[in-house]
Amino acid sequence: MGRGGIRGFGLRWPTRWAAGHRRPGQIRLTGRQWLILGVFATTATVVAFGAGLPEPPSPVPGALVSAARAALSGLPVLSDRPPHDAAYRREAFGPAWTDAAGVAGAGNGCDTRNDILDRDLTVTARASTAGCPEAVAAGTFTSPYTGRTVGFRRGRGSAAVQIDHVVPLSYAWDMGAAAWPASTRWAFANDPANLVASDAASNQAKSDAEPARWMPPLRAFHCQYAIQFVTVLHAYGLPVDAPSRTTLDTALGSC
Repeated sequence: MGRGGIRGFGLRWPTRWAAGHRRPGQIRLTGRQWLILGVFATTATVVAFGAGLPEPPSPVPGALVSAARAALSGLPVLSDRPPHDAAYRREAFGPAWTDAAGVAGAGNGCDTRNDILDRDLTVTARASTAGCPEAVAAGTFTSPYTGRTVGFRRGRGSAAVQIDHVVPLSYAWDMGAAAWPASTRWAFANDPANLVASDAASNQAKSDAEPARWMPPLRAFHCQYAIQFVTVLHAYGLPVDAPSRTTLDTALGSC
C-alpha cells in the first residue's frame, strides 16, 4: 500500500504514515481485504443530525458483502469461545500503542493511538508530546458505534474518545493468538485494520466481548462492524465461535 491510503476507496491514512514497515511474522492483508476495510473506514463516520438522531451509514456495495460472506464461510468454527485463559496478559501483545509493531504507519514517530485519532477525528488542534511530535490535541468525531458526536481534548477529557480493537485482544488470545509469535501479536494489537476510534461508553460496555455477546448499539452499523470483524479474523487465520458466527451472518444479511 502506498503513502496516502487506498486510492479510490476513501481510506486515507495520515500523510506522515510510511509504507513498507513490515516484519517477519506479520500477516499481510490481501487487496480484497483492504478494499473491504476501505469501505469500512469510509462509512465508519456516521453523521448525526436533527435532534441527535443518527443517520444510517451509506449502503455497502454488494460485492464487498459477498466477499465478507465468503470469508465468513471459510472461517474455522469452534462450538463456543473457550474458557478465558487466566494466563492472558495485555503485555503479551507488546507495549501499548507501540510505534514499532511493523504495521501500516509504524516507525513514523507517533504511537498507534495518535495515528488512529489522526485518521478518525476531525482535528482542530495539535501539540507536541513525548509520543508524537504532531499529536492530536483537540477534535471531534462521530462514534460509529452510536452515531453520536463526541468532542476530544487532550488531558482530562481525552478518555471520552477511546481506541477499540474490533476483534478484542483477549478474544484473539482465547481463539489461538496465544500460540502466535510475539511479532504477530504486536502487529495484531496495532494494526489499523483492527482499530477504530469509539466513544468511551461503547468501548467499556464491549470490553472483550465477541459478537454473540456485544454488537454496536447503532444497529445500522452492524453490517460494517461484521465486515471488519470477519475480515480481520480471516486475515489473521483465527476461528470464530459458533454463536458469533450466527450473529455475524445475521449482520451481513442486514447490509
